[in-house]
Amino acid sequence: MVGFKNRYMVLEVILDPNRELVRKDPVIITSYNVTNAIKDSILENFGKCGLASSFGSFLVKYVNDITRLCIIRASREEYQKVWSAVTMVRSIAGCPVLFNLLDLSGSIKACKKAALKCDELKFEQHKIAVGSNLSAQDTQKMQNYLDKIKGLEH
Repeated sequence: MVGFKNRYMVLEVILDPNRELVRKDPVIITSYNVTNAIKDSILENFGKCGLASSFGSFLVKYVNDITRLCIIRASREEYQKVWSAVTMVRSIAGCPVLFNLLDLSGSIKACKKAALKCDELKFEQHKIAVGSNLSAQDTQKMQNYLDKIKGLEH
């Protein structure tokens, strides 16, 4: 029996820096929001057939709302379509965003390694930006996210 061949993308969600002027409520990056934004982009750019073929193996496996890092799984045959649709996403839940691909790999093990490295570096930047306002709750939440990455499997 042959297993499914997948590609894993580590993506950074970049929020529009001018969003504070437009919206006062915080944008929470969730798996649901990211999935819907990508699904809408695939539907708009590739149609219903493109959506159906892409969503066979598509899954948002991990989302960190502190560092705005996410991991997406797509089938090997369709990952380029998903990647294209991700680059065309312009908003999540009404907030302007951009996606930056940090790593593309064929195994979850390599993806976990890249995601851990990126998440740890981005959290260090977050700690510097927040300064003394960093709460113990945020530190614990980040540790839970890192544990979740370490526990990722197919």
